Amino acid sequence: MPSDNVAAVSAFVEGAPPGELGDVIADIKKLTVNEPTLLDSVTPAFQKYNEEQLTTTKLPGSSQNVLISTYNSLEDGRYYDVESRKSFAFDHQTQRASDVQPYVVDSEHIDLISSLLKSLSTHSTEHYPSATYTVCPHPSTNTIALLLVSNKYSPSNFWNGRYRSTYLFTPSSQKLTGTIHVDVHYYEDGNVRLTTTKNVPEIRLSDNGDAGVGSSSAALAAEVLRKIAGVEREYQEELNKGFMRLSEGEFKGLRRQLPVTRQKVEWEKIGGYRLGQDIGGGRSR
Repeated sequence: MPSDNVAAVSAFVEGAPPGELGDVIADIKKLTVNEPTLLDSVTPAFQKYNEEQLTTTKLPGSSQNVLISTYNSLEDGRYYDVESRKSFAFDHQTQRASDVQPYVVDSEHIDLISSLLKSLSTHSTEHYPSATYTVCPHPSTNTIALLLVSNKYSPSNFWNGRYRSTYLFTPSSQKLTGTIHVDVHYYEDGNVRLTTTKNVPEIRLSDNGDAGVGSSSAALAAEVLRKIAGVEREYQEELNKGFMRLSEGEFKGLRRQLPVTRQKVEWEKIGGYRLGQDIGGGRSR
């Protein structure tokens, strides 16, 4: 199988807009009818997409979403969820979970993880009602990951969007870092996509009298989420200002609001305009 075909299909998969991976897969199948096994050869691309996008899925017999990431990944294609205390297999192409088994997280920070999970739940309910979130230890870096993803799909109105955030908290140093991603795709009579990323600079909780070493798990978790809420509020304000600049500046510079006649062009009647007739070779009136 040509490597350039695999690379091209991998790029399509990894670049799929929010909520549209199924549409991308369907299009790839139509374009590669002569290579029916091509999709099976790009499993790493599916895994990368699902883990980076914090893909959500429901466990069999459950109505609650869980998410997929590198932080809650186990061996052999399995993942775990701290809140439900379950591990599960995950098919990266169909995005379905199966083979659910009991799983208990083993971490020296389990009390803090539980407190962070509770505080993140409150934060999510207040700001992202439809979000899926988790908190899990990352032993290799001795950090705790706080993950949240909120999806909003409206294909009937030709747009889909996703907000996702990843924060890493180091208990020993009381340091918090993170990354926020916003991805919106609008495709009515065109194809416009907004992707933006904010890298959250390091925050020390022990500065300025913040809850620090020696604080209770509940107090420390509350302070971590207070910092996160502040960062996200500032980022939302930055986005709003950016949208205003685009609306009032760059977008207006791309075209006139109205043609020189000061009337909107009715494109479905373009043949009735003199210019349209002239271009089409018809007789002018």
